[in-house]
Amino acid sequence: MTRYAELQTTTNFSFLRGASHPWELVMTAEALGLAAIGITDRNSLAGVVRAWTQVEKMKPAVRVRALTGCRLDFADGTPSLLCYPSDREAYGRLTRLLTLGQRRVEKGACELHWADYLAHAEGQLTLVVPPQRLDEVFDGRLRHMAGDLSGAVWLAASRGYGARDLPRLSRLENLSQTHGLPLVATNDVLYHGAERRVLQDVLTCIRENCTIHEAGLRLQANAERRLKPPAEMARLFAKFPGAVERSAEIAQRISFDLSQLKYEYPDEPVPPGKSAMQHLRDLTWEGAAWRFDKGMGPKEKATLDHELALIEKLGFANYFLTVHDIVRWAREQKILCQGRGSAANSMVCFCLGVTAVDPTKKDQDLLFSRFISEKRGEPPDIDVDFEHERREEVMQYVYRRYGRDRAAIVATVIHYRPRMAIRQVGKALGLTEDVTAALSGTIWGSWGGMSPDEHIRQVGLDPNSSEIRRATTLATELLKFPRHLSQHVGGYVLTQRRLDETVPIGNAAMADRTFIEWDKDDIDALGLMKVDVLALGMLSALRKSFALLPPLEDGTVISDIAHVPQEVPQVYDMLCKADSVGVFQVESRAQMSMLPRLKPRTFYDLVIEVAIVRPGPIQGNMVHPYLKRRSDPQAIVFPKPDPPHPPDELENILKKPWACRFSRSRPCALPLRVRASARAMPTACVGPWPPSATMAMWGNMKRGFSRVCGPRAMMSNSSRTASTRLRGSAPTAFPKAMPSVLPCWSMPRPG
Repeated sequence: MTRYAELQTTTNFSFLRGASHPWELVMTAEALGLAAIGITDRNSLAGVVRAWTQVEKMKPAVRVRALTGCRLDFADGTPSLLCYPSDREAYGRLTRLLTLGQRRVEKGACELHWADYLAHAEGQLTLVVPPQRLDEVFDGRLRHMAGDLSGAVWLAASRGYGARDLPRLSRLENLSQTHGLPLVATNDVLYHGAERRVLQDVLTCIRENCTIHEAGLRLQANAERRLKPPAEMARLFAKFPGAVERSAEIAQRISFDLSQLKYEYPDEPVPPGKSAMQHLRDLTWEGAAWRFDKGMGPKEKATLDHELALIEKLGFANYFLTVHDIVRWAREQKILCQGRGSAANSMVCFCLGVTAVDPTKKDQDLLFSRFISEKRGEPPDIDVDFEHERREEVMQYVYRRYGRDRAAIVATVIHYRPRMAIRQVGKALGLTEDVTAALSGTIWGSWGGMSPDEHIRQVGLDPNSSEIRRATTLATELLKFPRHLSQHVGGYVLTQRRLDETVPIGNAAMADRTFIEWDKDDIDALGLMKVDVLALGMLSALRKSFALLPPLEDGTVISDIAHVPQEVPQVYDMLCKADSVGVFQVESRAQMSMLPRLKPRTFYDLVIEVAIVRPGPIQGNMVHPYLKRRSDPQAIVFPKPDPPHPPDELENILKKPWACRFSRSRPCALPLRVRASARAMPTACVGPWPPSATMAMWGNMKRGFSRVCGPRAMMSNSSRTASTRLRGSAPTAFPKAMPSVLPCWSMPRPG
């Protein structure tokens, strides 16, 4: 059986060239029986993590390997090269080479020269991509390459079903024998299947800024630039023995895999004689003495001990020291900052001054496992907001503190959305501007799919017209294709060793900014930790407002959010009247409409106010049940489980939000009560429900709640209602602000 590895594959991360996602190419390569597929985007490693992740998802059944490679295009006339690092050190040299080329020029470009490659060529397996014209210049360059890269260089050859394919391949065979570069078969793949050829033509037109009627020879001649099975490749290269098998031999020589990128978080400077964990403990307890100047209670001390023990066990001490250092520097510069998100659930973050929320306070009731969990195995994610006017000072401090070679911003992949897709596809197909404008005008919102046929008819167009149908079909295929890379709003990756030996670093469009080629999903897949330095305009407004306020009655000068008094009755009087124009989070028309109905009187009421006016709770029919229960709390009965379970275990969780779930902390706590029972019931017995719904229903019945909630049939209906509402709120969830009613846990009192 012929063994074949495709070593020249372009994904859609070679923007406007490749017409398939990395995962599509991997799955097709596995289906065709390829030994490996090499991802070789142009001067970029942006797509390699997506391909590697797909292979990891398909294990252990998968046989194909995803090889990490790159196509290098040069500025000095050197023929393009397919470069594959054979080991971890060679990979580090490749990423440094790409960083060198990208840092020389503006964002999105890469300038490389042959001398640059020679300086980083150790450990690289190199395939020379022949140009269209096989002239004497190419002959001379091939001779030099054979001498400079002896033993690790091959000559790539592709057959595109052109009129002079065989003479060209014969010429390449002669060159390979003359210079000692073995011939290797590739198919120069642009898409996973022939059906993507039309979309690839459209991408070419977008790239060349022309219509399909003007493109001419810039388009591919046929649909052969697809993945092909080994048997077909063997047939195409039957006159060139060994060319196909040689590709698999090269793949075997590549031992590098992205799983070898062992992440090492940078060591933070600590006082002599102390470890990072000891220093973190000292800083935390110093902060605790500052936060609790009147003394800590046993609950607060136990919470701190628990969190510090888990941080030590998981090895996250340096991460917390990093965030503390950034926040400390910002406060020294009088820059207002505030931690947000699940970090507010941490007592350590509170004591370090990262957040201003006491998670142990009676009316807060925040769950630490929402922030860090040993069982989830995820690194912590601390988002810190800084004044938007001075955030750049903090970002430049991070660059100075760690250096440009060990710190960079995470990328954001900008994808095609419906309106942009239909505009560019329509232009490429030659549709007039008024037609493309009319089609884009039928699309509501920035996301989702293309407009239904009825909307197209409403603007006077026929959706069944061949031209309109072709445009909408191709635009649908183009949705979620990457369009270009941009920088994340403030997420940094920091490393112990050189970051540019892990991922290429390039220039951002903004001055003095550098960012990597991978987005947050990529770094999550590889286990890299991110520090978020974000901007919030309201913090700038607050700082300016603090300067206008007189001291409090006790002499406290308000200079920080923690100094702002809470539960001031006059403030809630104004909110109950919807007098909230310009008030952060409750200034929208929808919020102002809800305020008189909810009548907030505490800070927790405001948390619910912000949470309940969201698409999920509204679509899940959760708003009115909550308001009804809030007006009549006596109408709720909390089921009690059978012994030996505590009789008030559910009441403690759900009593405060009126038997409703208003944060991720609630659903985190609920499964803890039923986990042991839920494991005993297979998901299949209740159909395609999410596991959380299965857990809730089965846990109810196993713990004796069915006697309170009704017979099994009623229990099933209640659980289905809970499942529907859970799914309705899940897409728009955020910590401490996600309402959903759980009728299977708390049933209204009969009558």
